[in-house]
Amino acid sequence: MGKHAKPSGKSAYEAPGSMVRARPLPVRSAVRLRRPVDIWHKPALSAVAALAIPDLTLWALGRLDLILYTSAGAMCALYAHGLPYAARARTLAWVVLGMVASLGIALTAASLITSTALLVMCASLVAAVHKVVCEATRIGPPGNIILTFIAASAFFVPQHPGQVPLHMALALGAGVLAWVACMAPALIRPQGPERIVVARALEAAAGLLRTEADSGGGQPAGVPHARHATAASVNAAWHTLFLVPVRTPARAAARAGLERLLVRAESALGDTGPAIEASAEAEPRDPRFAKAQPRDTRPAKAQPRDTRPAKAEAEADRLGGWARELRSGRALPEVALSAAQAEELAGVAAEEPGPPRPGSRWPAPGHPRGVRAVLARLAPGSPLLPIGARVAAGCVLAGWASMAVGVGHPYWAVVTAASVYQANTTLSWQRALQRTLGNLLGLLLYTALLPLMHLGPLAMIALALACQLGAEAGITRNYWLGSVCVTPMALLLTEFGSPVPATTLIADRWIDTVVGAAVGLACCVLVTNRRAADRIEVALGQVAAAEAVACGLLAAGPATGADEARDIGWARDRLAGCLVELREAVEVAAGEWWQRALPEERIAHAEQRGHRALAGLVRRLSAPAA
Repeated sequence: MGKHAKPSGKSAYEAPGSMVRARPLPVRSAVRLRRPVDIWHKPALSAVAALAIPDLTLWALGRLDLILYTSAGAMCALYAHGLPYAARARTLAWVVLGMVASLGIALTAASLITSTALLVMCASLVAAVHKVVCEATRIGPPGNIILTFIAASAFFVPQHPGQVPLHMALALGAGVLAWVACMAPALIRPQGPERIVVARALEAAAGLLRTEADSGGGQPAGVPHARHATAASVNAAWHTLFLVPVRTPARAAARAGLERLLVRAESALGDTGPAIEASAEAEPRDPRFAKAQPRDTRPAKAQPRDTRPAKAEAEADRLGGWARELRSGRALPEVALSAAQAEELAGVAAEEPGPPRPGSRWPAPGHPRGVRAVLARLAPGSPLLPIGARVAAGCVLAGWASMAVGVGHPYWAVVTAASVYQANTTLSWQRALQRTLGNLLGLLLYTALLPLMHLGPLAMIALALACQLGAEAGITRNYWLGSVCVTPMALLLTEFGSPVPATTLIADRWIDTVVGAAVGLACCVLVTNRRAADRIEVALGQVAAAEAVACGLLAAGPATGADEARDIGWARDRLAGCLVELREAVEVAAGEWWQRALPEERIAHAEQRGHRALAGLVRRLSAPAA
């Protein structure tokens, strides 16, 4: 299924009269390079700083054999870089505690259990817990793979019970250092994360306006995709701003400025209608943001009368310029809002307990947040449970298969199998292909780096840090490109603990990669996620309910006060969130290779009606006052 469903009757992969369909597995798209993520350097530099200090300290003390334990805590610096600093502080604390707890379980098992097969089973169960919890909390990149890599390795490290507390203390100390490294940028740009997500929303809205302007009033294939991308970006930006505290007037004012920009980005979802007309009158086109356009030499009588595309282009240039100013750290620009938008912000802020918070918007009531939201995603019948079963079964079988082949590092097969499992079979196939290709190229890189490694421990530390930087630089472009640097870094960590001949190490790694990817993918194909289609039915019901509320508000007439504007705003938020959830559910279910036919016509009609109602709500709030 494509990015957006079309009312085409039967699925392209559905046999006539069949209730299930099989999908082909892509190859070319799995290895295609993408544009790098805009903040890839932030986790990269944080992790390098968090790794370098303990590594050099251990080198000075002559205890590089402890580098695995300090790396466990230092790797936590890769998490939570998309969150505001207040939320990042809490999230990183939980990540560090989770890492230390996983390490403690692994080391305790290693000190008490002598059976390799049983250790493989324990490591697989821990990997399944990591996968399910990371998906339920939506922690974001790098997800469960770092936790599983460290814990699975620790299950097979020779250990005595008396050593476990010291090793856990080393991991905790390095985790505290990682926390400091991730929080340090707050001293320079305390609003950096929220400015970036708002800039992304502005750029997505500008792209939508340009796409609609180029369509000339039609509905080309790119418009639905651009509309969904804008809704998703705006929705993600609001959820990020909701995490920003406003305990002081200065923080409240700073957040209010970002909210006004985000409201203007959200106005693009109302089509190129009253919102664009109002903004064009309130804010003339800024020549700094205008693109160089060829001069139109046609006679005046040949000029088209419809000026909406030109105004949409002007608004797109304005939004793009604001996005660049946000990324550069300049002062927030002044943004004009409609009367209803201003009333909505004021009305929602008045509903919050505590001191007045002018200009602050808050999430719509009725949705669980925090721990309750995580528990709701893990409730019986959750679509995450089959994914956990896949991880547990695949990792156990991959580890046992590695033992049967005679490889001395079965945890590599466990980690490979754990890394393969994604939201559906198609993505899992792509990840298996990417990891196999990246590990093969990474082994070639490791072989080329062997002469440098023989220069001494300092050279090995420098190579490990360089590989960490290269992994973060490449993994956002494609997973296989990042794996090229991850593979030699993992082998270097093995060398610090217990040196192994290079030929044996390379052969073991290659065999474990192939075994882990093959067995993991086989389990993914056999253990299908039949609940993925059920998730679509739930999402369709939620969209229908949110659309009914939206249509009722639209039929009631324009907003005449803060209360009405607040209700319209909350209805808009619920509907936008439900549409994003529906599209995510459809993409997950569409990637299962063996799944009953999806209700494509219902999905297409629900999305069309939902986005139409969403545009009406946005227009109602962004329309100029009479």
